[in-house]
Amino acid sequence: MKFVIEVKKRSVEKIMSMVKPSIDYLATKVDSKYTLVVLAAKRARELVDKSPAMVVTKSNKPVTVALEEVGADAITYERTKNGIK
Repeated sequence: MKFVIEVKKRSVEKIMSMVKPSIDYLATKVDSKYTLVVLAAKRARELVDKSPAMVVTKSNKPVTVALEEVGADAITYERTKNGIK
């Protein structure tokens, strides 16, 4: 008995185009990638707690919406001595 395993390859461009806005673009909106992660996480928690989205988006995932808001300059941050506000 023979088994045939078929592997479908996706192009890297297609996979990378799924991430919108791109991490490189988002990195220009903040001072570091760490800040981007903290900012998106805090905003995503607010969205989970039923805070309204500030941008129109097709996604219903809180982290994706938060990243799109950062890309659209809909949310900002303030660096403090204790962290990000």
